Amino acid sequence: MHLPKNEEHQVRDVFALLEERGFPAQQQTPHITITFSQDMADDVVQRAAELLPPVIPASFRRVGSVVFGTKRKQTVAWLLETSDELEIAAREISALNPDGRGPRWTPHLTMGLRLPRVMVPDYMRALDEVTSAHLKELTVIRASLRQPQSQQLTVLAGQR
Repeated sequence: MHLPKNEEHQVRDVFALLEERGFPAQQQTPHITITFSQDMADDVVQRAAELLPPVIPASFRRVGSVVFGTKRKQTVAWLLETSDELEIAAREISALNPDGRGPRWTPHLTMGLRLPRVMVPDYMRALDEVTSAHLKELTVIRASLRQPQSQQLTVLAGQR
């Protein structure tokens, strides 16, 4: 799910400030993922196209930070909360995806991808320091299916 340009720029500004402090550059486009698969099944895409339009645009609130991973490289993300309606839709989409995590969804925005484990505590501290206190809410304006191999982006809900 995609943010409006002004919010995407705010997140990219945080990336830039972290890079100025010597942390690895973050190249990913700021987004919130519902589910992931190398090859998303057509029935999952169709159901997502039915479920998401009524709940997009959607508001997300930053409620903390989270670290994903237990090995040498870890990912730091903002933990987010959203409406019950979007949460229910996302869990259904995830459950339909055979490559997914079942009916589980942890709404998050990746802020530090594949960081060396030893760097994570300093990265999280710096992330707190450089993030504006005003950046508490994020708005998703579009939900899409992104297929990196074919460079295809299919809009499922929201602004085209």
